[in-house]
Amino acid sequence: MSFEQALNTSLAAVFGDDQALVLELRGAFVESAERHCRAMAEAENDGEWQDAALRLKGLAASFGAAGLMEQAGRAAASRRDPQLLVELQGAVAVLAL
Repeated sequence: MSFEQALNTSLAAVFGDDQALVLELRGAFVESAERHCRAMAEAENDGEWQDAALRLKGLAASFGAAGLMEQAGRAAASRRDPQLLVELQGAVAVLAL
């Protein structure tokens, strides 16, 4: 299941047919995920990178986005990695569509 499908399924399970609420929460999720990715990009050291990655992991977990959660967990366990950041940003960009 794609990140997008997982997020949609998770939100629909909780909020049912209230599409306005689902869209609002999805927007808030994407906005927060983008903010965490920016924090990772701007991290001045590995600790800041890992902290931002953990926040992204927690956000993904709270919305049931298991794939994104796993990727963010990998980032949290690593040093700053530009390629991993590009992957995370790509995953978030897909969710923003």
